[in-house]
Amino acid sequence: MGFFQKLFGKSDAPSPAQPQPSAGPIQIFAPVAGQAVPITQVSDPTFGEKILGDGIAIKPSEGKIFAPCDGKIDMMFETGHAVSLASDGGVEILIHVGLDTVELKGKHYTIHAHSGDKVKKGDLLMEFDVEAIVAAGYDVITPVVICNSDDYSAIRPFADKAVAPGELILELEK
Repeated sequence: MGFFQKLFGKSDAPSPAQPQPSAGPIQIFAPVAGQAVPITQVSDPTFGEKILGDGIAIKPSEGKIFAPCDGKIDMMFETGHAVSLASDGGVEILIHVGLDTVELKGKHYTIHAHSGDKVKKGDLLMEFDVEAIVAAGYDVITPVVICNSDDYSAIRPFADKAVAPGELILELEK
């Protein structure tokens, strides 16, 4: 079940291509620099209890979000606090910068990519001011969720370590 089905109970966006069989695991890379932690450490139950899907979380050390793979942006939230994308192989990924940060209404976020854009791994998607968001009272932990987790037999996070953008954080098996 994809992001839109889980969040809204229906699909408002065209379905991404179905995952293609591959010779090895599908790899997803860090969209932000920081400390990778198990998604269960996210205090918001929507993420920590894997309601939207399995994944990993990163406590960011800098305020830049990069594409974690090649794909297409399904939705860049107008507030800039989150982005969902589908990899070229059909992995549905939600990157949510901070908890309850939608309440900031875009303050402290700069969007560099838009819904429908094709992206390559490493493309800059958005920037955010870590210090200003924390000073406003928000947790900046950034869940990276595989919204179609049920399509995979295994999702292996590489947590409990510092990561740089582009470093391996998740492997998925069909």
